[in-house]
Amino acid sequence: MVRLSENARKVLEARYLKKDPRGNPVETPEEMFLRVARHVARAEGILGDGRQEEWAERFFQIMCELVFLPNSPTLMNAGKRLGQLAACFVLPVKDSLDSIFTALKRAAIIHQSGGGTGFSFSNLRPRGDVVASTHGVASGPVSFMRV
Repeated sequence: MVRLSENARKVLEARYLKKDPRGNPVETPEEMFLRVARHVARAEGILGDGRQEEWAERFFQIMCELVFLPNSPTLMNAGKRLGQLAACFVLPVKDSLDSIFTALKRAAIIHQSGGGTGFSFSNLRPRGDVVASTHGVASGPVSFMRV
């Protein structure tokens, strides 16, 4: 059994453990660690040395011993349908409407799976610059940050 404080168990139950449709936990902290370990070890079976089960056991042990814990998205999502393991994505935004709205669409998909996003608007022309294709005036990066 993993040695966790009562508070840690409450946080795991509220935010991390797999739940049924009514919101009741259907796994213990140990089962969560096993779910995560098995999922992460799949990469070793596919890309590594083929010792997937051995790696799963090693990952499980270091989590149970609290020597290493992965980030929140990995604990929440590993072994589940969407499987989002990354916490943060930085999306480039080029100076075109197509690029701006492609970044917005990608952000929505990332957010749906539990990831977070940051954007680089440094390529957008400043407010007031002339837009050659329309002879209009650019609204600037801030206007697109409000979208």
